[in-house]
Amino acid sequence: MAYVNSTSAVRVTLLDRAFAMVTLIRAASERRAIYRQTLRDLNALSDRDLADMGLMRGNIEDVAKGKSIDR
Repeated sequence: MAYVNSTSAVRVTLLDRAFAMVTLIRAASERRAIYRQTLRDLNALSDRDLADMGLMRGNIEDVAKGKSIDR
């Protein structure tokens, strides 16, 4: 009995790499926009509003970056 095993290599073209790079840049840009909007929104709140949410003004950047804060 004979078996045939054929494999084909995936060819990554320059166009594929360029598309992947554009996708990465777009995703980073979207994350940065969300970060900046979160900073603006949280900085617009009063200290009392922040305290009601369990935040201090010094924690705003960490929260905007998605880091957990220790209480």
